[in-house]
Amino acid sequence: MATPSRYETAEGVRWEIRFRTPDHKQTRKRGFKTKKAAQDYADASAVSMQQGAYVPISAGKKTVEALGPAWLERKQHLKPSAYRVLESTWRNYVLPKWGSRGIATILKTEVQAWVTNLAVGKEPGHPARSATVVKRAHGILHGILADAVSDRMLASNPASDVSMPLRKPKEKVYLSHEQVHAIAEAAKYPAVVRVLAYCGLRWGEMAALRVQDLDLERRRLRVVNNAVDVAGKMILGTPKTHRTRSVPFPRFMLDELRAAAEGKESAELLFPGPDGGYLRNARVHENNLSWFASAIKKAGAPRVTPHDLRHSAASFAVSAGANVKVVQRMLGHKTAAMTLDVYADLFEDDLDVVSDALDAAVEASRNQA
Repeated sequence: MATPSRYETAEGVRWEIRFRTPDHKQTRKRGFKTKKAAQDYADASAVSMQQGAYVPISAGKKTVEALGPAWLERKQHLKPSAYRVLESTWRNYVLPKWGSRGIATILKTEVQAWVTNLAVGKEPGHPARSATVVKRAHGILHGILADAVSDRMLASNPASDVSMPLRKPKEKVYLSHEQVHAIAEAAKYPAVVRVLAYCGLRWGEMAALRVQDLDLERRRLRVVNNAVDVAGKMILGTPKTHRTRSVPFPRFMLDELRAAAEGKESAELLFPGPDGGYLRNARVHENNLSWFASAIKKAGAPRVTPHDLRHSAASFAVSAGANVKVVQRMLGHKTAAMTLDVYADLFEDDLDVVSDALDAAVEASRNQA
């Protein structure tokens, strides 16, 4: 059994404990202010060794900066756009704060303070950040430390069970048919506006459409690929859920889409950009109006982004009688539950339908009695 030893320092008496690790190497831990603290550490180490959970002292000296790159490398299976966001968050938020810290020195209270300060704008060098950004930054630190726990470099994860800021959903804007058509008529690419607003495609899915993905006879668009701008370079990949899907388009768009495909080979882009490549996302900035933002301004419509047109697509589908499963398939959500979470407000009328149906059923049963 390990016995604490006393020694003198400039600050006064200190205690150390010497013991053997599971690999039979002699080691010691110094700096305890009391004999009891040293003995408690020795007893806890003995128990952890018996349980196979002992963490070498030297392992906790590894820094977050030393472990972070390997953790990021293991995330390269993600889509390029998702990986770039992770790498940027690591570089801007996690590395400056925690990079030089030994993993064993990080306290849960420190992690909680960091998360809170990021959310309210008290973290030096950063204004208040959204719940999404804060959760992503915390998730990276938590993941790095979780791997350290798995590799027995750390006994427990100090980033676990930390309170996160609540995410405030962005208020969705649903356009009317008249507003969508006004924007389309004022836009440089009217067919693009209608595809986004009536088919619910993401921008990258629309930009990646090729002539061969257009089925004029069945009035379908086949979503196979997704073109995303990653650091100024267009990267072609699969849709968000990695699944292809077939999306219907209304009959009034038939001539417009036929015209978009006319004279093109089957492998050519249906909606190419000015340079013949993928059409880049039309940003919405007050000081730098894109063709999309200019069309919104000219049409006098509410300020929305191209992605926001998916909300109108969902609204039009539901008002036309589509159920949640149809809307899910059209928008390319992973599950119907996700569609309900995002667009629960569109299905509120279903509650009245259920209530009215119950009234009718009870009334019918009373009449039969």
